[in-house]
Amino acid sequence: MATLTIRYFAGARAAAGGTRSETVEAETLEHLKQQLTNRHGERLGVVLKAASFLVDGLTCHDQTAPLPADATIDVLPPFAGG
Repeated sequence: MATLTIRYFAGARAAAGGTRSETVEAETLEHLKQQLTNRHGERLGVVLKAASFLVDGLTCHDQTAPLPADATIDVLPPFAGG
């Protein structure tokens, strides 16, 4: 199982109770989302359903792909504006 650094931005940070970053062990984004929802509650779970994820700076859409060990995962909720 990979140890990951999770960084929260904007609404994801607010939904995680103001946490800026933390370490989590997870195998896939699907597993990560469940771990984070269990840790921080359903409010964050709702945000994670709509969020985009960067894995070491690259967009990742495959929720079941194995995550590399020691990766940094950025959680980016949808942004408003134009």
